[in-house]
Amino acid sequence: MKARKAAQASAASDAAGIAGVVQRLAVLLQAGIAPAAAWRHLAHAGDETAAAVCERLDAGGSAASALTDRGGTWQQIGVAWQVATVVGAPLAMSLRGLAEALRDAHQARDDVRTALAEPQTTARLISWLPLVALGLGAALGFDPFSVLATPPGAVCLVAGGLLMFLTHWWTRALVARAQPGDEIPGLDAEVIAIALSGGVSIPRALEVVAAASGLEPTAGTASVLALSRSAGAPAVELLRADAASRRQAARTDGRLRAASLSGRLLLPLGVCTLPAFLLLGVGPMLLSVLTSAPLTL
Repeated sequence: MKARKAAQASAASDAAGIAGVVQRLAVLLQAGIAPAAAWRHLAHAGDETAAAVCERLDAGGSAASALTDRGGTWQQIGVAWQVATVVGAPLAMSLRGLAEALRDAHQARDDVRTALAEPQTTARLISWLPLVALGLGAALGFDPFSVLATPPGAVCLVAGGLLMFLTHWWTRALVARAQPGDEIPGLDAEVIAIALSGGVSIPRALEVVAAASGLEPTAGTASVLALSRSAGAPAVELLRADAASRRQAARTDGRLRAASLSGRLLLPLGVCTLPAFLLLGVGPMLLSVLTSAPLTL
C-alpha cells in the first residue's frame, strides 16, 4: 500500500512537472526558437528529459521517439509531437493545449486525493481500535495477555486478528477503488485536434494518430467527429471542448467517489472492526475477571 501511495504521489508530481516543461517549451517555440534549439535551452537549464531528447537528436533520431521512450506521460507527449510534426501543425499551440490538459488532469487527481485524505485517515485509526482496547484493559489492572494464552483466549486472539486483517484489506480495497487513474481524460480528442489543426482532413488525421499511437478514437470522440461532419462545424474546437468536458466530468466523478467513500468505510467498521474490538478488547477482560474470581458454593 505504501509503495502504491508513493507511486501515485510520484506520478502526480511528475505530471505537474511535465506540464511545466511543456509550457516552457511552447513559450520558446512561440518566440520563434527552433524546436532543436528549444530543447537545448531546456537541457542547459537542467531538465533531464530535454537532455535525453538532445542526445537522441545528436544521434540522428527524433524528439518524438525520445519522448516516447521515456514512457508514462512523456509517451503521450511524444505521440502528440509526432502527430504535429507529420501534419505540420503549429507546435507551440499544440503544446499549450497539452500543458493545459495535463494541468487539468493533475488538478483533478489532487482534488480527489485531498477529499480521500480525511476518510482514509479515520478508517486507519479506527482499524487499530481493538489493539488499543487490549492495552487499555491491561492499563486498568486486568490481565488480558495471560488470558490469551488459554484456549478460549486463543480463540479470541485468532478470530480478532483475522477480523483486523480483513478490516485492513477491505479498507485498502475501498480506498484503492476510489483513487483516480493516471490517464488523461480526452487525450485522444486533444491529439486528433492537433492533427486537424495542421489542415488535414478528418480521415487523414485519424490515420496519422493511429500510426503514431496505435489507438482508435473513443466513442465520444467519434460522435464529436460525426457531429462536425453533419453540421459543418470546426472539428478542432468541438474536440477540444469535448476533451475539457471529459476532464471536468472526471474531476466531478472523482469527488463523488471520495464523498461516498466515507459511507462505504462504515461497512468494514461494523462487520469487522467492532467484532474484533469485542474479541480482543472486551473478551479477554471478561475472561480475566471470570478466571480470577473465586468460586463460591
